[in-house]
Amino acid sequence: MAGFGLPNFGQLTEAFKKAQQIQQDAAKLQEELDGMELEGSSSCGRASVWLSGNQQPLKVRLAPELLAEGAAASETATLEALKAAYERSTSTMKERMEELTGGLNLNLPGLG
Repeated sequence: MAGFGLPNFGQLTEAFKKAQQIQQDAAKLQEELDGMELEGSSSCGRASVWLSGNQQPLKVRLAPELLAEGAAASETATLEALKAAYERSTSTMKERMEELTGGLNLNLPGLG
């Protein structure tokens, strides 16, 4: 069988173990990301938006004085806060996924 360029059985078994562990860790990570509340704020600090680590909207807070400035100011600040929350949420998810898969190096011939 080795003549077909297949990895030896030990390498294949190790690769499957690593893949299974990553799958289990990914499920735990999904739960952790779902439980996060990541805040993004406008530059004026009068609008805040919270997202989960999976970019699910959780809540919005607008200061009364911002609302008193009218719709345009409120919309601008809310959008700014949403962008900040989204950036924080996506970067958190990316960092955590890199931590999860960073050690993965299957090094199997024919599978790369």
